[in-house]
Amino acid sequence: MRRQRGAARLHVRRYVLPKGGRESNVRSNQHRGDPRTSILRCDFTSVRTHVDDDYPEMAKRMLELAREQPGFLGVESVRENGLGVTVSYWASEDAIGQWKQNLEHREAQSRGQSEWYSQYKVRVARVERDYGFGNRHNTSVEPLA
Repeated sequence: MRRQRGAARLHVRRYVLPKGGRESNVRSNQHRGDPRTSILRCDFTSVRTHVDDDYPEMAKRMLELAREQPGFLGVESVRENGLGVTVSYWASEDAIGQWKQNLEHREAQSRGQSEWYSQYKVRVARVERDYGFGNRHNTSVEPLA
């Protein structure tokens, strides 16, 4: 399908799963449905305010910090006209819980609610399948912004 003139183009950022990431388990369906070996995704959908105070720096720091967390597998993010979707991938519910409770992340959550977002929603789900077309293994790493 061809993009029409004037149609908005979304810029998706895909981040590399660290070495040893279990993306192949999902693609092969080898461990499908097994909560001990499946991947979880945490979807963060947000609408930004016009306040930018420290936001790019905090977003970059959150990506750095997430990479340090046990059980973090990778992240994809897109933002267009104030609407953003960030999908992070985790090895377990415990890993997601630890991330949610991280003190720096909690500070970012608080500032997000009071300054940066007019609304947001978080969804956690288990990845059942993973397939696609094109440059599936993009290795570029860019900060969330």
